[in-house]
Parts: sequence; structure tokens; C-alpha cells
Amino acid sequence: MFKSGFIGIIGRPNAGKSTLLNKIMGEKIAITTYKPQTTRNKITGIKNLENGQLIFLDTPGIHKAKTPLNKHMINIAIDIFEDMDLILLLVEANTRPHNDDILIIKSLQSIKTPVILVINKIDLAEKKNLLPLIDEFSHLFPFREIMPVSALTGDSLNILMDIICKILPEGPKYFPDDMITDLSERFLAAEIIREKVILLTHQEIPYSTAVVVDSFKEDESKDLIKIHATVNVEKKSQKGILIGKHGSMLKEIGRQARLEMERFFAVRIYLELFIKIKKNWTKDPNMLKEFGY
Repeated sequence: MFKSGFIGIIGRPNAGKSTLLNKIMGEKIAITTYKPQTTRNKITGIKNLENGQLIFLDTPGIHKAKTPLNKHMINIAIDIFEDMDLILLLVEANTRPHNDDILIIKSLQSIKTPVILVINKIDLAEKKNLLPLIDEFSHLFPFREIMPVSALTGDSLNILMDIICKILPEGPKYFPDDMITDLSERFLAAEIIREKVILLTHQEIPYSTAVVVDSFKEDESKDLIKIHATVNVEKKSQKGILIGKHGSMLKEIGRQARLEMERFFAVRIYLELFIKIKKNWTKDPNMLKEFGY
């Protein structure tokens, strides 16, 4: 019996969705940072097992959105509800459900897709608080299962995987065995650069940045990939911060991004970064479309 299906990973910002995907995959597919709203698009991870193929979709955090960019991110997450074979709703092991958790649960009320509640970050929680939290969530929605885990340490993920395989239907193999994501190399390169921008800068910079890979050329004879990418920001002051004194910030972003790309693509990388100002791009529908949102 071969099991296969599409599993949507949803939850509020910073619940640990991307960390969970990466841990399941055993490979870094989705960028992760300590800052909320890091994920902006659907990120696909294809987990091949002996008797199954699980296609996970990591989604942007669901919250009350105001800007066009954030509204786009919410729509991406909500649009997958009906198309999935299974949904994993990630929540944090707090003492009480968060308001955004309740908002998401309300939006799930009308769907027929089975939902597993995954209580994440149990490595940071007091065990005495878990049972009351499970009880409270169980009264909010008829979850198929409620599973406490730690996406960071991998604690109880093997049990979660067994539950997922039991719930998924019999189905075909959708992707080849050697494929771990359907994302393009250009997209992955842009995401790696954006992650380094988020980690190395502060305040509004991470949320005002869009990365576009202008050129991605492979030179097999030299075992080299040449990448030219543009980091778009909204203000002149943001450009100055990203460049840094004597170009120091941009050099460090490029250095860290290049090292991670070399690990991921398993070839040498030549990376050149440029900065452009695109005023108020996060509020402009045409620019959002241009940047792939």
C-alpha cells in the first residue's frame, strides 16, 4: 500500500512552521529566522518514504493583515485549506491559545480536510501546562489528533510522521525519488539572500526587502554558478543601512549567502549583489506582482 498526499502546514507567525518542515526533510528548504513573517510564499518539501510520498507545504503565518504584502501572504495560507489531503495547524506550547490561533481555527470550521493540531516548542514549555492547553484546544475544534512536538529538537516527530501516514490516502508518486522540492534554484537563491538580510539587519529593513535574482548561470566546466541579484528596498536610508560603512554590510550579507548556497547547491558560487530603491513597493500591487508576490 503506497500512501501519498499534500499536507499544508499552517499557523500564526513564528509558530515554527519552517523549522518543522526543515526537520522533517532533514534538509534546509525554508529559510528560518527569529523574526515573524519570514515566510512569504508557499514552500514545498517532498519527503520520500519506502511506502509513501508526503508533499508538505509551508505557508506564511496567518495574522490580522493591513498592508497589501501581508494580505497576499494570508491569502496564500488560506487558499490551500481546501486543496490539501491533511492540514497541520501549528501552535506554540503557551499556557493559553493565542488570539491568532483562535482566528485560524474559526477559518477552518467549514472545511472537510482532516486537521492535526501540532503543539510545538514543548522543549520550552512546562509539562504541567500541556494537558490544560490540550483540553482547551480540543473544545475549540474537532481535531483528528493533537500532537505535542519540538520541531527544533525533533522530539516526537517520528510519532507525528506515523500519524500522518495513517491518515493520508493511497495514492500515486507525484514526484521523482531524488526531488526534495519543486522550487526553482533562482527562488531558493533569492530566499537565502533574503534570510541573511533579515538576520543581519534590524527594525523595518527585513520587512521592506525583496530579492530578485537577475541572472543565474551555471558553468559546468568550472563547477561554478554565477548569480547576480538585486535587493530592493523602499527608502534611501534603507539602502544606506544595507550597504553599510565602506560596503561592509553588503559584503557580509553576500559572504554568508554565498557560503550557504555553496552548501546547498554543492558547487562554488560567484555572487554579486546590487541595491535598488523601489518606493513603497510593499503597498504597490504591480510591484508585488513583479517581485513574485
